[in-house]
Amino acid sequence: MKALVYHGAEDIRCEQVDDPQPQDLDSAVVRVTRAGICGSDLHIYHGHGFAPESGYVVGHEAVGEVVEVGSGVRRFAVGDRVLVPASTGCGRCLACDHGHVARCDNGMMRAFGIGPALAGSQSEAVAVPAADCSLRTIPEGIDDKQAILLTDNLPTAWFGARRAGIEPGDTVAVVGLGPVGLCAVGSALVMGASRVFAIDLLEDRRRHAELLGAEGVGGDDTKEIVLERTQGRGVDRVIEAVGGDATIRLALSLARIEGSVSVVGVNQNPHFDFNMALAMVKSLSFHIGLCSVQAELPTLIPLVLSGRIDLGRMVSHRFGLSEGAEAYRLFAAREDNVRKVILDPTR
Repeated sequence: MKALVYHGAEDIRCEQVDDPQPQDLDSAVVRVTRAGICGSDLHIYHGHGFAPESGYVVGHEAVGEVVEVGSGVRRFAVGDRVLVPASTGCGRCLACDHGHVARCDNGMMRAFGIGPALAGSQSEAVAVPAADCSLRTIPEGIDDKQAILLTDNLPTAWFGARRAGIEPGDTVAVVGLGPVGLCAVGSALVMGASRVFAIDLLEDRRRHAELLGAEGVGGDDTKEIVLERTQGRGVDRVIEAVGGDATIRLALSLARIEGSVSVVGVNQNPHFDFNMALAMVKSLSFHIGLCSVQAELPTLIPLVLSGRIDLGRMVSHRFGLSEGAEAYRLFAAREDNVRKVILDPTR
């Protein structure tokens, strides 16, 4: 089958690889109808992935059709249309059974496509371990482009907004307006935020956030602008969706006294200089973590179906899988007003 394979920094190739096989009786194989490129995939693309190896299939956002199930799979059958969320767990513990794969009691949380241990889903098909725990059925009324955003981006944004503790009337800042950040803007507004400051260097991303109901803020004086618009107080809640050292520091500086900061951007710096004194003086609540997509979906699917969260304008570019190298290049370069990139494995 065709798949996108990582061969080193800025070297993603569409190649022929072996067809996926079920790992055990609890596994399934899903034919991928659409896959997405996530902002965190760019860490791998730039050579800063979690695994030092190369030569593995990348990607952790996919939707498709079940084409094979092991005899131990009970909740899914061949022909089912499913989401393949970004990560999975052991499938046997209480946490996994409730969808909280990131806190798998057996320490078996695994993400697709971040190394050779679990092949990614930017491919024609993907093997899914612990299928009953991992997969989720796509309900009628949700199309593939909406479903792709439900595999990671929207749940991660909602997780970040929820952990920030947004309450009706709160002022919120969202730092970084990639797909997760834009979804965080929508999440904050649904949760009742009175104002959302949408922060990004790119004007087109700020403009899109404004269409959602946010106030765009950009430039080198971002902190000063937000403080001025909040009468020097700062915002109640901050969602950081980049993962850079500078953007996390900015998030900490924007929060008011007894405010909260929720980081969902991926930061891999083990020596990050966290300003503990600032956090103490402000009595800040600080949250960081990995989202269990499966646990957030019961809340999000009805919000998408009802139209309260609008994902319709999120997807900006579509490429064939064979065009994967160019898709990654464009997304990394942030060209052509790119927001969300979807890959079609049939092309």
